Amino acid sequence: MADAVLPRWHGDNYQARVFWENALNLLDGTSCIVEVAFEADGPKAFDDVVVRYDPAVVRSGPERITADYHQVKWHVEYGGRFGYEDLVDPAFIGATTFSILQRLREAREKAGPGACFSFLTTYRIKDGDPLADLVSGNDRSLLIEKLFDGTKTDGSRMGKVRKLWREHLGLVDNEALRGVLVGFRIFDGHRSLEELKESIVLRAKTVGVITTMPTNSDFRLDELARALKKRGLNSFTRETFRQLCQDESMLAEVASAPDPYLPVALRSFLGPASDIMGALPEHTLLLTDSFRQRYLRDDLDWQRDIRPQVADFLRAKVVRSPMLRLILDAHASVAFISGAVLDLKSGVSIELVQKGRVGPRVWRADDGSESEAPTFDVLEHRLGDGPEIAVAISVAQSAETAARTYCETSLSKVGRLLVFALGPSQRVVLGGGHAAALAESVANRLRSVKGNDMDVVAHVFAAAPNALLFYLGQQHQAISPCIVYEYDFDRRGNKSYHPSMIMD
Repeated sequence: MADAVLPRWHGDNYQARVFWENALNLLDGTSCIVEVAFEADGPKAFDDVVVRYDPAVVRSGPERITADYHQVKWHVEYGGRFGYEDLVDPAFIGATTFSILQRLREAREKAGPGACFSFLTTYRIKDGDPLADLVSGNDRSLLIEKLFDGTKTDGSRMGKVRKLWREHLGLVDNEALRGVLVGFRIFDGHRSLEELKESIVLRAKTVGVITTMPTNSDFRLDELARALKKRGLNSFTRETFRQLCQDESMLAEVASAPDPYLPVALRSFLGPASDIMGALPEHTLLLTDSFRQRYLRDDLDWQRDIRPQVADFLRAKVVRSPMLRLILDAHASVAFISGAVLDLKSGVSIELVQKGRVGPRVWRADDGSESEAPTFDVLEHRLGDGPEIAVAISVAQSAETAARTYCETSLSKVGRLLVFALGPSQRVVLGGGHAAALAESVANRLRSVKGNDMDVVAHVFAAAPNALLFYLGQQHQAISPCIVYEYDFDRRGNKSYHPSMIMD
């Protein structure tokens, strides 16, 4: 009997932790979140957690978002897989009558404009399933253009998806289907219970909330969520949530000394609801209107339009404060430019908010994390007789194959490929000091390979944390001239790398 009860408990705890992760932002004066509810009075099946924003926030589409409705599905086994056909099966969400797509259509009709709908599941999308090509690597929204681009016949790969979903919903045409799917996001392979707990504990510390001790067997917030539900308290504003924390003796003593670091955010894309925080609007450079998903608009240029905006914005902030805490929800190239502007000679003290599977952490170049930390394995490959050098930095995943292919097809002047490999893993870089040391090792090796010919162009292909790209940008004088490349994460373009800008 106990074994049968545990999955239900864990499922309830998982939903509660998604709530707490968002609700803690109500104590952050820089957050746009103004109300968070769980098991809310909202559209059925998308009422597990509801997050409301004021002012409305920007996502990848043209419409600003005022509310995000979540359906949360935790599973005992982490290896489950699903595909596009499961979205029309009620059993996939534990129902008997209505599928998640039918619930989405109903929710879309009830919620009104400015709403988006997020499906969080610990299951992962099947390898090779068409759905895998439709989920954006930017904000996890469905790539509507990709679903409806190309042939209009129902016999194509995407045509079969459209046909199944359209007929299942009883819609008259593809335009009606498009209206249902806009704003639908799928977070597959979502974090485990323990990873959510770690993220909540870290976030709670930053807003002055006491959650649990490492030695405790329980996690207090799980039981508190059940108690709140019994009392009929399931929706909180900034004021009511702070009062709750006071009543439950959860607020820590806050030091009177002001934070010496000025939070500054650069955003070229936006993540889940819990990421909409960190810096005041006047200290935020919002570049999302310059991009479509992760892709720069066709009428804009990295060198002409993006680089000057980043440089001017950061120089203005340095005038305001010589101590900056950077939040880089941005492309690798933006992180690199930021480092180049705030280089080692700038005299600016920098903290980086590095985000990962367990939530945001503050990294500093002097945090000592490089001590006994792993270093790069470095390989050098001869590609031809050209003078230019390609650099593949493989941390989060391997960049070597895609970089080599791009060089062989598009960069005839590249004669050597330097591969810096560590991992692949999302957690292999241990902190700011480790990231800075890794960046310095890349710069030193590249300087050595260039020898006396410092005008040789280096082409930088990276699959690494933005912190490492920032610190590499700080080394720009040692490695320039160089060209930084962006990867086609959503596989909508050339399914490879493409150049952003040259640093000289």
